[in-house]
Amino acid sequence: MVLRDSAGAVRIFKAPSVPADPSEGVLGVLRLAAQQLEISLTALLRDCALFVHGSTVATNTILEKKGARVGMLTTEGFRDSLEIRRGIRDNQWDHRAPFPEVLVPRYLRLPVRGRIGADGKELAALALEDVDAAAKVFAAEGVESVAVCLFNSFLDGAHERAVGSQLAKSWPGNGSAKWVSLSSDVMPTMGEYERGSTAVVNAYVAPKVTSYLRALDEQLRQFGLPRSLLLLQSNGGAVSVDQVAARPVMLVLSGPAAGVGALKGCAAPGEKANLISMEIGGTSCDVMVMARGDVPVTDELLIDGYHLTTPSVEIHTVGAGGGTVAWVDDARLLHVGPQGAGARPGPAAYGLGGENPTVTDAQLVLGRLRPGPLAGGAVTLDGALARKAVETKLAKPLGLSVEDAAAGVIRLLEQNLLHAVERLSIERGHNPATFTLVAAGGAGPMHGTAVARALGCRRTLLPRAAGAFCAMGMLQSDVRQDYLQVFLADLDKAEAASLEAGFAQIEARAREALARDGFGADAVVIEREADLRYDGQQWPVRVSIGAAFDAGAARKAFETEHQRLFGHIQPGGRIDITALRVVGRGRLDWTPPAARPPQVGTPKPRETRKVWIDPANGWRDVPIYDGANLAPGCKLKGPLLVEERTMTAFVGPSDVLEVDARDDFLVHVGGAS
Repeated sequence: MVLRDSAGAVRIFKAPSVPADPSEGVLGVLRLAAQQLEISLTALLRDCALFVHGSTVATNTILEKKGARVGMLTTEGFRDSLEIRRGIRDNQWDHRAPFPEVLVPRYLRLPVRGRIGADGKELAALALEDVDAAAKVFAAEGVESVAVCLFNSFLDGAHERAVGSQLAKSWPGNGSAKWVSLSSDVMPTMGEYERGSTAVVNAYVAPKVTSYLRALDEQLRQFGLPRSLLLLQSNGGAVSVDQVAARPVMLVLSGPAAGVGALKGCAAPGEKANLISMEIGGTSCDVMVMARGDVPVTDELLIDGYHLTTPSVEIHTVGAGGGTVAWVDDARLLHVGPQGAGARPGPAAYGLGGENPTVTDAQLVLGRLRPGPLAGGAVTLDGALARKAVETKLAKPLGLSVEDAAAGVIRLLEQNLLHAVERLSIERGHNPATFTLVAAGGAGPMHGTAVARALGCRRTLLPRAAGAFCAMGMLQSDVRQDYLQVFLADLDKAEAASLEAGFAQIEARAREALARDGFGADAVVIEREADLRYDGQQWPVRVSIGAAFDAGAARKAFETEHQRLFGHIQPGGRIDITALRVVGRGRLDWTPPAARPPQVGTPKPRETRKVWIDPANGWRDVPIYDGANLAPGCKLKGPLLVEERTMTAFVGPSDVLEVDARDDFLVHVGGAS
């Protein structure tokens, strides 16, 4: 948890999570903060002006298959769209890999007669008696939540709204709650399968997630919090509990999406920065790219094999973290991941019963991590247990020394990290040499300079609070509302009046939603976007549209983005508009911390120890610095290690570490300034 006071000073607190009851984890870290600040929990919350929460409850509900029992209503003839999945396979050549379990079995996917045409007009009247019949089946089968996805409802949701009203009368629901998710409300986008899948996942997670959020909000209010908490959405913006209650599917990337705010904090005010974040935790690495000050948002999201259409920041995640397990296969080949050791038993060095070597164990063997208490004493690292695990499970099967086996683990992990960063940089048309790599998370600063060197980046930023990177980002995130309306027209022939009317309609919804969250007109920023594609293309490209629509400017923006993404354009080709979008932002105040006094004199290392550097440099005596003793203006030549409360940073022999004006660690890779 990150706590920022009115003067901008930041304090960081860490406490174990409680998977069985996530709210206890939240209250636990709040009690810890109150104890260390020597005030009561009530006093802490009573004086809190803003409480932002990032939660993995929605994601874990999907991954652990612990959601609600869902029923689904579809237009007659479309009950199997959910299972057919449009024939999508991640690997088109692999026809044997099974699809994930369908969240709604066929006997609970029931048809409703009635039809909306391609022009949005009614072709056949809705048969409400079919809804009543389905409601009886749902009641008999113990359905807890219902998803409704009718054909062409993205053009006109009248039939879906009528179904929802009828269910309110004829379906008893789950006790006092009636969880109904209408696809036209959740995400009114074109694409029957994706829209239906999104509505089903929303229905699947809604009872658990919404109940958790409302209960936590109520608990915090009882303890003195003066206003409702805000939740981080997948789009990188915050939203109130009331606003997200009907669409909890928007929270599936709630935690890692906070990297948007954190990256914004890494850039100077108003700077159009080029940053790549590599946030490495215990078992995974989340990669995000900020190009010219913007983090791209996509509507295509895949969670555990389920396709979702929700506005989400573009994040690439791989199984690579401090707790990632290293193993040897039957052919005596070394692998690192994707499986992790988890918090329990965790790395072998934790002494909690784990026997499999992890990246953390390898770092201990190589001298890069200090044995003893870690993360404020939450765990203790045992170097002997780490060495035993690496020797038994890796070194002996491979016929290597313990040190060489550990070095192989680090080299292989960093190769995996390199490929993950290339996925969102080089493969998206970005040149990493023009970006600064931000290595965050508790394990990120250990690998940042090595990955930056392989990418060709000249600078690596190691945030001082790297272990609380996403929590810091939540405090720097704006409240955000995304709205979409399908709009089909030729870009060059579209009528300005029709476009303005379409934008005005969804812009009014955004302003209304932000007003309900307490934002006045002066604190609201509206951004207009459009989905464009060449005639005949299936997938559109999202581009920004100015307040006054200009077809020529829109074409230029589309072609620039198309060239970057795909390497070609169609000069003079017809461009179609497929949707209008509005992003409404409610600006939250962010007071930067007071500048820290500059460095005085040359800092002295707390100790020197043997550390393995790389294959070329081998083992060397490396100074270990206490990060608290390094102030802005300080410059040190590598190799060296910096130990901070939430992370340890490794700087290579050809690199120069500088403490910048924001009091973070900026590494000039290869000594480049």
